Amino acid sequence: MFSIVITALVILTITLIMMTLASLLSKKNISDREKSSPFECGFDPKSSSRLPFSLRFFLIAIIFLIFDVEIALILPMIIIMKTSNLMTWTFTSTYFIIILLMGLYHEWNQGALNWNS
Repeated sequence: MFSIVITALVILTITLIMMTLASLLSKKNISDREKSSPFECGFDPKSSSRLPFSLRFFLIAIIFLIFDVEIALILPMIIIMKTSNLMTWTFTSTYFIIILLMGLYHEWNQGALNWNS
């Protein structure tokens, strides 16, 4: 028991030393204006270098990821249908698909799926 505590303390100490060294060595000094400004052949930028972020695109990407994960969860349900209890499989599948359809209806109601606005 005592050797486990000693080993844990040694590992913790080595980890803390490595994290401290990494944070000390990775500090960057951003005191120069030229280093912090965007590069445009030595001239001052004419406009902001940052483009406005499209929240619409972000929402569409999130919806795509959600439905992609849902497909990855639905496909194995077809494979396990033969090996599982049919009543339990039907209840679980129906419950899962009803939750997905309720989420889709909510997104549609909130206007997240309006492409032309």
